[in-house]
Amino acid sequence: MINQLSGSETEELKTVSKKIRKEVLMMIHNAQSGHPGGSLSAVDILTVLFTKCMKHYPECDKNIDYKNRDRFVLSKGHASAALYAIMAHCGYFKEEELLTFRKLGSKLQGHPCSNALKGIEISTGSLGQGLSIACGMALGLRLDNINSKVYVYIGDGETQEGSIWEAVMNAAHNKLNNIIAFVDRNKLQIDGSTETVKSIGDLCAKFKAFGWNTLETDGHNYNQIYNAIEKAKKSDKPTVIIADTVKGKGVSFMENNPSWHGKAPNDEQLKQALEELK
Repeated sequence: MINQLSGSETEELKTVSKKIRKEVLMMIHNAQSGHPGGSLSAVDILTVLFTKCMKHYPECDKNIDYKNRDRFVLSKGHASAALYAIMAHCGYFKEEELLTFRKLGSKLQGHPCSNALKGIEISTGSLGQGLSIACGMALGLRLDNINSKVYVYIGDGETQEGSIWEAVMNAAHNKLNNIIAFVDRNKLQIDGSTETVKSIGDLCAKFKAFGWNTLETDGHNYNQIYNAIEKAKKSDKPTVIIADTVKGKGVSFMENNPSWHGKAPNDEQLKQALEELK
């Protein structure tokens, strides 16, 4: 039986998630560029993963156990603001640096860049590629007899890419049970509904047909997220967690609104959003 998070842990996660959402909004507003919708939908999962479930080391290669770390791949690289904010919270770099987001010469580029920032395993942002990269990492860990997990975060719009399904087949064929994938099922992409742009149907049934272990969760419920990750760790197959999320979660005028896929709030909108997150 998997332990539940305690009441104090849940309250702590709520506090951290709210902080991360505020930082995402301030980063994107300050840069007047970025992707608030898909960043906000990812916050709760990233918060649980980085603070409760994933083995990682903010001091990076200075830690003697660094090679045994879990790996994280943000396949939907445009949600970088959420990743940077949780990394700063965990101590990878000073939180003051968050406001350099998308500025010339910043470590915090619009899409994660492994050459710019320690703790970024791989440069991402070309949609549909992250799961293939994760397969390579997982195979490498197996060859090196390293018992670590590779977590990969995929946007639901990405699953319209054929390369995703090649990687799904590859992972199942090679029995890569050290891969745990999340699909951010917020049902929206830049041009509107995923079902209008190109229907992706029942993702759970599709992954299962390819031989994956499949779990479904509320992507904003901390206990459900935590339990899904802990169950996935024990699977003898690659696991996908289909997370039901809300694009723009936490800000009323951004929620379920595709126009906030890649648009920065103005001063008044930022003020309203931060007020709602109090």
